[in-house]
Amino acid sequence: MSRRVISRLRQLGPLLLSQSQRSATFSSTPSISSYSAFTPVPRPSTNRQLSPCFTPFIRSFASSSSSNLVIVGSGDSFKSLFQKAQDDKLPSIFYFTAAWCGPCRAISPYIEQLSNQFPNVTIYKVDIDQEGLGGVLNDLKIYSVPTFHFLKNGQKASEVVGADVRQLQITMEDLYKE
Repeated sequence: MSRRVISRLRQLGPLLLSQSQRSATFSSTPSISSYSAFTPVPRPSTNRQLSPCFTPFIRSFASSSSSNLVIVGSGDSFKSLFQKAQDDKLPSIFYFTAAWCGPCRAISPYIEQLSNQFPNVTIYKVDIDQEGLGGVLNDLKIYSVPTFHFLKNGQKASEVVGADVRQLQITMEDLYKE
């Protein structure tokens, strides 16, 4: 900014801003005192221990106790769960998502509704940014999120790419309606 503009702003400053606002506006770094009004929000304690049999995944905290939505915790657990779904010929959906993905966050409540609507189908939620998934994602041809792989009788029966609620509902009904 030119000196002329700065001097003009200082002349008009009393009319526009209070002293504390003026000093905060024209200083290059905020002062520590400007943060004193903010108090940290206490977080609930998460000091609970999980038994070793639950380390591959953590179930979501859905309203129903029989939720079949499983959050995959690591690349190794994904490989073992994917192999189990294929070997046991379980009806399942692998939902590939990312924390930074807006459409993934938007469709998440609908996925939980589907998990309650189709209790015989297990939905595995896989965050693509987890360590150890790079090669597996390439093998499965996961190039965008959200991507849904539908398994029936141990084989991939269908795929939906994108947050298309209508297509998800149609595919679920076609494959898993009893």
